[in-house]
Amino acid sequence: MKHRIVVLGAGYAGAVTAGRLAKRLHRDDVEITLVNADPDFAERVRMHQLASGQDLPRRPLREVFAGTGVRVRVARVTAVDVDRKTVEVAGEQGADTLAYDTLVYALGSTVADNGVPGVAEHAYDVAGKQAALRLRARLAEVAPGGTVLVVGGGLTAIEAAAEIAEAHPDLRVAIAARGGVGDWLSDKARRHLRGAFDRLGITVHERADITRVEADGVVVGAAGEIPAQVTVWTAGFTAHPLAAATTLEVSDTGRIVVDDTMRSVSHPDVYAVGDAAFAQGAGDKPLRMGCATANPMAWLAADALAARLTGRKIPRTTIGYAAQCISLGRRDAIVQRVTSDDRPTSTVLTGRTAARVKEFICAATAWGISHPTSMVPSRRRHLASPRGSAAVTASAS
Repeated sequence: MKHRIVVLGAGYAGAVTAGRLAKRLHRDDVEITLVNADPDFAERVRMHQLASGQDLPRRPLREVFAGTGVRVRVARVTAVDVDRKTVEVAGEQGADTLAYDTLVYALGSTVADNGVPGVAEHAYDVAGKQAALRLRARLAEVAPGGTVLVVGGGLTAIEAAAEIAEAHPDLRVAIAARGGVGDWLSDKARRHLRGAFDRLGITVHERADITRVEADGVVVGAAGEIPAQVTVWTAGFTAHPLAAATTLEVSDTGRIVVDDTMRSVSHPDVYAVGDAAFAQGAGDKPLRMGCATANPMAWLAADALAARLTGRKIPRTTIGYAAQCISLGRRDAIVQRVTSDDRPTSTVLTGRTAARVKEFICAATAWGISHPTSMVPSRRRHLASPRGSAAVTASAS
């Protein structure tokens, strides 16, 4: 009887995990099912480009995983029962129940409204492909001279504001943040960011406590207002709510608490990767959501699971950071060197050189998704036990 591995979500973390498992484990022993609501892989780090009007190449998941042994199921996950070890899905084949021996939870995150009224009704976001396409359509409707307000001061907000301003020079673009915009960056990086915003004509509102989003702008504090025809909400992300509805141990933010091999601390037959996982990184600091951690989490989870199933030594490593890459349109960027625990250093690349570095990283990541087994050394092995579920139990540690 084959060991059934079900991977939920085919973003960076889920797709990489599925492909790496397919390379590590013999298909005679395992059945790997990858469940995703969309038939295509979406480059989430490029959603601001899609929203601004650029066309991105399609990467159908069934073509990506053709010949790997990974079975792609296009469906939406509606429920997870980690005690019965089942997943409820609804999609092309109607409603169905998938049973698993090992679950890899990679459903990622969605936009966080932070309790601000009006976000769901009036704001747009770039948290996913469909959301980015809705914003794209709305931007095409705005008359010249209209204002687009991006709410947030982090990486997503900065990239979205710059991309929209560059692609729509006939619109006025503003960015508003509760704190500072890019205030965690080094002095050199902040200076370059402000210069880029000045060049693109982006108005910056800092220390702006937005208390409500309305159809024609936002309310700031008790009485202030920032008018806008379009409000783009990029003030943080939150974990998909399905995990918190299970008996899995989750953090106060709803992320699945995992050990140093990305395995759930409460359910050893469940692994979590990407934005869905609450894991400790370098300096015992929680890893932040983002592509920078999704890939190494996926590598670690896949290798640990494969090792447990085949009776090999379980890899142990600490995930750390190297840089933060921020695009400022298509021809400008910031590459901020950071310490392993994500603190900025004085080393910064800017301008066209940084843009080329950022583009290379994004393109290489997408290539790795499109060729899921090409970059993994060929070490496919049979399970340690003919009964997959027994192998997991026996090797649990």
